[in-house]
Amino acid sequence: MQQAHRPGNLKQSNKAHKSRHRSKRGISAAVKGKVNVKEFVRRNRHVLKKQERRHQAMQIRKNEREEVLAKKRALGGIRTPPFLVCVVPLNAQLDVQSALVILKTCSETAIVSQSENGVLHIGLPNFKQRFSFICPEIDNEFSLLDSLKVADTVLFVSSALDEPVDEWGEKALALTMAQGIPTPVVVAMDIEGVHPKKRTTEKQNIQKLISKWLPEEKVLQLDKSSDGLIVLRRIGNQKRKIIHHREKRPYMLAEEVEYLPDAEGEFGTLKVSGYLRGMPLNVNGLIHITGLGDFQMSKIEGLDDPHPLNLGRENAQSETMDAEVTKTVLQVADPTKQESLISENVPDPMDAEQTWPTEEEIEQANLDTKKKIKKVPKGWSDYQAAWIVESDAEEDASDGNSEDDDDEDNEEFMSCEEDNSDQESKEEENDFQSVTESEVGPTDEKYDATIDTAEEHEMLQKLAAAKEDQQFPDEVDTPQDIPARERFMRYRGLESFRTSPWDCKENLPEDYARIFQFENYERTRKRVFKELEDSLINMYGFYITIHVKGVRKDLWNAFHSSNANAPLAIFGLLPHEHKMSVMNVVLKRTGASDEPIKSKERLIFQVGYRRFIVNPIFSQHTNGTKHKYERFFQPGSTCVATFFAPIQFSPSTVLCFKEKKNTKLQLIASGVLLSCNPDRLIIKRIVLSGHPFKVHRRSAVIRFMFFNRDDVLYYKPCKLRTKYGRTGHIKEPLGTHGHMKCVFDDQLKSQDTVLLNLYKRMFPKWTYEDCIAIDRDWKERDNMES
Repeated sequence: MQQAHRPGNLKQSNKAHKSRHRSKRGISAAVKGKVNVKEFVRRNRHVLKKQERRHQAMQIRKNEREEVLAKKRALGGIRTPPFLVCVVPLNAQLDVQSALVILKTCSETAIVSQSENGVLHIGLPNFKQRFSFICPEIDNEFSLLDSLKVADTVLFVSSALDEPVDEWGEKALALTMAQGIPTPVVVAMDIEGVHPKKRTTEKQNIQKLISKWLPEEKVLQLDKSSDGLIVLRRIGNQKRKIIHHREKRPYMLAEEVEYLPDAEGEFGTLKVSGYLRGMPLNVNGLIHITGLGDFQMSKIEGLDDPHPLNLGRENAQSETMDAEVTKTVLQVADPTKQESLISENVPDPMDAEQTWPTEEEIEQANLDTKKKIKKVPKGWSDYQAAWIVESDAEEDASDGNSEDDDDEDNEEFMSCEEDNSDQESKEEENDFQSVTESEVGPTDEKYDATIDTAEEHEMLQKLAAAKEDQQFPDEVDTPQDIPARERFMRYRGLESFRTSPWDCKENLPEDYARIFQFENYERTRKRVFKELEDSLINMYGFYITIHVKGVRKDLWNAFHSSNANAPLAIFGLLPHEHKMSVMNVVLKRTGASDEPIKSKERLIFQVGYRRFIVNPIFSQHTNGTKHKYERFFQPGSTCVATFFAPIQFSPSTVLCFKEKKNTKLQLIASGVLLSCNPDRLIIKRIVLSGHPFKVHRRSAVIRFMFFNRDDVLYYKPCKLRTKYGRTGHIKEPLGTHGHMKCVFDDQLKSQDTVLLNLYKRMFPKWTYEDCIAIDRDWKERDNMES
């Protein structure tokens, strides 16, 4: 063919010749399956004209304005529940009753009454608003949190004479911010007691101190009746902050509580009265009482408002007490439609594909049974030994002297050796204590009595293990007395941690047969919220009585004795929120503690309205399908905690506490609920390291990674990496002591370290405990200490 003419930059360039007709096959071959986006998504839409766009914008503004006004009118009015205000002192020595006295006497027309549980009600006919005040106990974190769960406004009270914010005030502010702060109001008292020339400076100092936590709040003065009127006006006209985890559920604060035992005496009915807030309450659903648990309801009654706004000031309380209360049955439970209290699934051991074993498999099973060795107490028979839960091969073969970074795999093996080393550990502790006494002397005996030596030693080991894990992440030593292929039997090699496939239903533990799982968590969550909003029966603001059935008498007596003055908060549960599943929460460490938190450590969680004890496992917060297991929750970091707990729909705030032996609770982390997904893959990585012995260009002899020839052949398909970025593979073993010849993509440096990554999936343990056990333990411990 004749070569075509190629014009220069200044020459004319003509288009290529196109034929008049192209076949469909030729067109499809030319476009290569591409689809024009505009043609694919094009719809016949009506293009709005200028006047129509202006009218649409006006309608949107009108709807938003009406929605804001409806929310504002729905708080504190005559036919709505009063503003619920939680009064929190920022100094433990401050008496908040003096602030309530000023608020009660701020107006001559104020209507003041009080409930049985100590809730103060103030009604102002001039404002057409009502206010309810609750005062949680000082130095009781859970009482404060339960009050803030249901409060519309939190009133922080400080004093100009004492320290404005002490240690308790800082803890209260931290807990409030972590849980989700309601609408805040800050007041300063005793400013009139300061010298007139120093009042402005003192108020500015308090404002500067409060601005660290609440930068947008202005500190108000509360010393006179006029100041109290300004504070109440501020509470009634302030823009409400939305707390999402409670706005999607019905909730109430119990103002009257009565327990009626049944004829048998073991169970009874709990009658709880109060103002219903939030979303509509369904009598066929379940409710959660903080500190007691989940229960069913028998009926809901509507009562006359005991704290109305249209009574005279003098005889408001007397007329309320003497008037005949009108009760109206609003809802009665239907046993056929009522939610069940079953929280766990009953697994069927035969719910799987069953095949009859062959004769070879039976013979092999008999041989394996003969080879199994169990450690049992002396004098036990074979029948008794059969009931002992067998540990896996990895745990049986684990080394008792292994490092702390791999102690999750050999907990049972290490526990078996504890008895053998009890005498040595006691001798070490005695030596340690004797040295301490000789150095400190007899004058510090009182100080030594408050120090737990075992706890100090345990903390020292934990800090050392956390530091080693931070410097050498996931690196473990290959045991010399056990073959690596047996010690790390459960682990596998991956070509790529990000892209290699891993079946989420593979080798699940037995506990996963007891839980419930959604096909699509987000879709179910949106559907449940939509059904709740479309509910026709709305009792918002009604003063109602809930009849809670099936409350155990001993449970109620234990709770009432330990929480007599604590507020009783009640939340209505959404569908499925009583069933157990695997919960994943995102946590961020607070600055209150610098000690590392170990995986599977006992912690106290508060997720939304529910509080419980679990032993979580930690993993990285990433976007991939697999998430790396974290042995320690390091200070200043963010991770995901996974544990078994009842289902809860996000959004919900999460608080994580740790119980100290010598002190009370300590807030170590806070965050939000991520999902309830059992399919989240938490992969634990271990790294076996070796060192170059001889290097020749791209090939090298590596030693100290394995100590026998069979291990080298077993891990030959796995990929090798080095700390300097080289990649390679095992070519062949050399000798019988674990040396191996490896080939890399570039020449290896003599100071480099060769690494082999192995992975296995981690599962949480079923360690869920309800919150009532916490209250009992604390009650017994406080009695013993007192």
